[in-house]
Amino acid sequence: MRRRARPDPELTPLRWPLRLTRAGLVAERALRAFWPLGSLALALLAALMLGLHEILPVELVWGGAVAGVLGLFICLWRGLRRFRWPSRQDAIARLDHTMAGRPIRAMLDEQAIGAGDPASRALWQAHQARMAEAAARARPPRPDLRIARRDPFGLRHMAVLLFAVALLFGSLWRVGTVTELAPGQADALAAGPTWEGWLEPPRHTGLPTIYLADVPGATLTAPEGSRVILRFYGEVGALTLSETVSGRTGEVPPASSPEQDFTIAQSGELRIDGPGGQGWQVDMVPDAPPRISAAGPPETGTLGRMSLPFTAADDYGVTGGEVRIELDLAAVDRRHGLAVDPEPRDPVTVPLPLPVAGDRREFAETLIEDFSEHPWAHLPVVFAMSVEDAAGQTGAAVPLRAALPARRFFDPLAAAVAEQRRDLLWARSNAGRVAQVLRAVSHRPEDVFRSETAYLRLRVILRRLETFARYGLSTDGQAEIAQALWDLAILLEEGDLGDALERLRRAQDRLSEAMRNGASDQEIAELMQELRQATDNYLRQLSREARERGQQPGEQGDQLSGNEMQMSQDDLQRMMDRIQDLMEQGRMAEAQQALQELQQMMENMRVTQNGQGQAGQSQGQQAMEGLADTLRQQQGLSDQAFRDLQEQFDPGAQAGQNQDNEGRSGGLGRGQSHDGQGGRGGTDDPNRQGEGQGNGDEGNLADRQQALRDTLRDQRENLPGAGTEQGDAARDALDRAGRAMDGAEEALRGDDYADAIDRQSEAMEALREGMRSLGEALAEMQQDQPGQGPEDGDMQGEMRDPLGRRAGARGSIGSDENMLQGEDVYRRARELLDEIRRRSGDGDRPTLELDYLKRLLERF
Repeated sequence: MRRRARPDPELTPLRWPLRLTRAGLVAERALRAFWPLGSLALALLAALMLGLHEILPVELVWGGAVAGVLGLFICLWRGLRRFRWPSRQDAIARLDHTMAGRPIRAMLDEQAIGAGDPASRALWQAHQARMAEAAARARPPRPDLRIARRDPFGLRHMAVLLFAVALLFGSLWRVGTVTELAPGQADALAAGPTWEGWLEPPRHTGLPTIYLADVPGATLTAPEGSRVILRFYGEVGALTLSETVSGRTGEVPPASSPEQDFTIAQSGELRIDGPGGQGWQVDMVPDAPPRISAAGPPETGTLGRMSLPFTAADDYGVTGGEVRIELDLAAVDRRHGLAVDPEPRDPVTVPLPLPVAGDRREFAETLIEDFSEHPWAHLPVVFAMSVEDAAGQTGAAVPLRAALPARRFFDPLAAAVAEQRRDLLWARSNAGRVAQVLRAVSHRPEDVFRSETAYLRLRVILRRLETFARYGLSTDGQAEIAQALWDLAILLEEGDLGDALERLRRAQDRLSEAMRNGASDQEIAELMQELRQATDNYLRQLSREARERGQQPGEQGDQLSGNEMQMSQDDLQRMMDRIQDLMEQGRMAEAQQALQELQQMMENMRVTQNGQGQAGQSQGQQAMEGLADTLRQQQGLSDQAFRDLQEQFDPGAQAGQNQDNEGRSGGLGRGQSHDGQGGRGGTDDPNRQGEGQGNGDEGNLADRQQALRDTLRDQRENLPGAGTEQGDAARDALDRAGRAMDGAEEALRGDDYADAIDRQSEAMEALREGMRSLGEALAEMQQDQPGQGPEDGDMQGEMRDPLGRRAGARGSIGSDENMLQGEDVYRRARELLDEIRRRSGDGDRPTLELDYLKRLLERF
């Protein structure tokens, strides 16, 4: 076969693949030949954009410029030598090489043997036709741009990285300043020296940088630690520096040095001598250390939580602080179990809370901590508070000496157990004495114990303590017995309803006696706080007994009633506030009379229901309560789906529950734990099993969602108000809720928890809308019914929520009244904010929860 002298016209269909292949060859050869030139050019451009020629000595800059230009020429000459423009034949060979059988080469060949034979010629033509068909499917190959073998040190990557840094932190305008390095420009500078200067305050001050040329001959006010940067241009020695603000000693740069950099340490004079020089009188503002002081003595809050108010200030802002609590051993009454030397304990260090947002230069905060279980509870301690600013300076408050606030025990037996626990923690050598005292206290159990369970627990503790004391009490044994004694003291203190009523009476009697004896304001305030706590405990016991009797206080709004009168919990709170106001005004007689009235009402108090029970409710009320129960169950399913979604990203979340992780929610986020056991939020009320757990363990989330959907379908069929506008709107909303539940069920069966949570949210929103529409429909139906009595007509308006507030009008969810129940809301808000801060600092929590807590802190 002979090769044709010129390309065959049949290659015309391959002109674009050949052109693209040729372009790829150009890219390959250009990259291999000129990559050193491009890398060097990018590196030089990055250096100019970053302004290195402005900060380096001019000699080094000129040397680098010469080396750079020479390097560019060498790289260009080397690239031109190595670069070869690809020919058409090169492109044909590259493209032909990518196909099997080399069809393009076959198309360009001619028949050399048997050209005169028709059969042989026909076979050759058929062969070329097949090759032409194969060549028509040709695709241009990708160019090989890999040059790692030619650049083993990755110099091209370094150049690209430098250029990226220059784009981020440099400027193209700096490239133009290279012209100032020309000989003509240097002569101009030599003819007229000039200077530049900046004064940079410390970053933590938040003050702007001052360009000294803009404040000629003025008095400068500079914070301590400000940095002064000066640059002299022109002939060296034409401009000199004279200053008395840095206080520098030892090796100091020459006054004529082109670059001056120092820090202001004192007030003084700053002057530039020479042509165009200026001078300033610098007034340095010292950075004062932060200040902190206690705003009052530590107080005991609800259930023994300590509240320590303080104020802090700094000229530029406080960055942190802590309080160090140490035992004031000299002030301890060394009697009984405290007579022996205490075991050494490290001081307690607690970080001080800082404002989440706003100015930290001056603020007031309150430290809230619970030291009820600490061995130093109620003992004299020393509070040493300190704060720190951004400059590293610290300020300390005057040590505050006071008893460490903790929970008080009103029950004598509980107080005795708590005291012996303190003695045991004071020193392990007290173990024998503590065992003797506890055995003596429990000598006649029928006279002192109200609960057989408490007595049995004490006997178990006694046996273990005596065993430990016989063979030597270890640190772990000490901690175990101390925890058991604390739990026993809580059990003895809480007790039952009779115990709560007894504590309430005792608190009332102590307050009444203090008013009669003219006690101090602080003591009266403490006793008033004890009365509030005892009242709250008594109300909790009342509510618990009501649930045990089959009642459900709080579902329709509880009221406290006695002797033909009814009052809400809010009214009771206002009565105690009035008593406290009367005492603060010195009107003790009126306060005593009000306290007696409160005591009489509390004696006859009982929990009643505003409604007549399920049997006496109308069809509309039953439908409304059924929808509310469905909404609660849907919320519980959504909470559990969210917990499962957390476990997908954090398998450690399945480890169970601790004091802050309440496990998987079966209702309202507080219910069933991970292992299927009832959590803290588990319901003990048989009437609320469906609310907290749904179907329990009988099925998975998808089955429980399907069951809830069926329940909603039945509720819609029995919904009153058919034919009315609001009734039809309620049915439409329930239809949307049902469709959303169906979507949630499908997503749960596909393990798509994120989509399931979205569908459940839509279902809950539709349920709320349906309940609003149903409430409006019921209100219209009541207005249209003639002869309806005021008692039935106002029943819904008189319903109260568990806080004693009237529910919203026209069947709305929520309350029309102000939710801020007095000044105590600010204390509660502070407690919630402190709890959010504490949880956000726990690194063991799931990432999703930490992100949510962070968003809360950023918002509030």
